[in-house]
Amino acid sequence: MAGFIGKERHAIDEKGRLMIPARFRRKFSSSIVEGAGEADSVNFEGLYIMKAPDHSLELYEPFIWADMRKTISALSDFNPEERLLKILMYESLDTVELDRQGRVALSKELLEHAGIKKDVVIIGADTKMIIWDPERLMTVLQESTARFPSLANRYF
Repeated sequence: MAGFIGKERHAIDEKGRLMIPARFRRKFSSSIVEGAGEADSVNFEGLYIMKAPDHSLELYEPFIWADMRKTISALSDFNPEERLLKILMYESLDTVELDRQGRVALSKELLEHAGIKKDVVIIGADTKMIIWDPERLMTVLQESTARFPSLANRYF
């Protein structure tokens, strides 16, 4: 259900915490994981965070990550490429707790991966939030703007 849409600029505080925008927090689902019983209700205090290959960070709600987890778990440990993908995915994954003020603490490793020093841009990408260093995002956008028409043509 998520529906994270929009872009916001925020700052990391001195303890490495990031405030999740209120409009995104309001989108957090309160539904039960499909197929689970009442006792398996999703705990929405925690989010999954992944270091993306493009040097951004991606935040997922538990019920979204559950679907991705099923796909990853179905990969074979006996196929070298599939096993490598599992390793790369899980090496890049962690969980973060949402505190009462709506903040998540980002580790030094996560901040270094994304090149984040103080400010961030949080992009709502429907089922996830993507966290970027503003300068790195600007560079990616400037380098990729000319590709937008051909990409849009190919996929839409």
